[in-house]
Amino acid sequence: MSTQTLIEAETEIQVTEAVVQTPSEMWRRYNTTGCGSSAENELVQRYLPLVKNIVGRLAMSLPPHVDQEDLYSAGLVGLLNALRRFDPKAGSTFESYARVRIRGSVFDELRRLNWAPRSVYDKARKVEEVLHRVEQEKGHIPTDLEMAKALKLSMSEYQDLLEEIRPATFVCLDAVRGGDSDNDSPQYEAIADPGQPDPHEGAARRELARLIGERLEELPEVQRKVLALYYFEDLRLREIAEVFGVTESRICQIHAQAIHSIKAYLQRQEHSTRG
Repeated sequence: MSTQTLIEAETEIQVTEAVVQTPSEMWRRYNTTGCGSSAENELVQRYLPLVKNIVGRLAMSLPPHVDQEDLYSAGLVGLLNALRRFDPKAGSTFESYARVRIRGSVFDELRRLNWAPRSVYDKARKVEEVLHRVEQEKGHIPTDLEMAKALKLSMSEYQDLLEEIRPATFVCLDAVRGGDSDNDSPQYEAIADPGQPDPHEGAARRELARLIGERLEELPEVQRKVLALYYFEDLRLREIAEVFGVTESRICQIHAQAIHSIKAYLQRQEHSTRG
């Protein structure tokens, strides 16, 4: 048997072994061999679909000039960081932890690219301020018609505005702490690094989750369903539109309303705490 044939046979055996390995076996090998090992490469290959899914969904809301390859590379960095920092004793699944890290890396890349004009965020902030004011006046989350009236816009103009500021809604929750603060660190960094546990960050993370949960309970049912399908069921906006029997543009508007409502609520809570 030639040397080339032996190499091919050995490679085939290695590939076959990798295929039949269970996730627990992969993690056991990785915990033994560490960073840069073949076990790490196998885990990266196993969880690559997470990166592709997250980048693919975000790309649907981005302008054509944003290079998806750059975002994909950033997502891979997030996946590697997740593999190297994941602590199974923390009580979270690796998939959940990795999604946060991958999204965080992609959002960092988007911020570096400065892909959304400052005017988009300024307009988004204005919508949130008006939403906050109208909610205080009305005692409930304002409807589309009430928001359009408060902004002195027609319904058509208001829907166009929601479409214009839509890019801001796909990263705003990651930047919730930004607001008026000088702290520009991304939200995903609030997840504790197993090497440097910080109980204060953990408490802040739980409080943020509690506040978001409270606001979700107050949102109209259709907004709650859209957020659930998008963020927890991983459906694309087009797929959600098919579920509701409406246009993708309408689902984008509903998503934007829900996110701005959550942001306005969180900012109000932050201001009241400071006061």
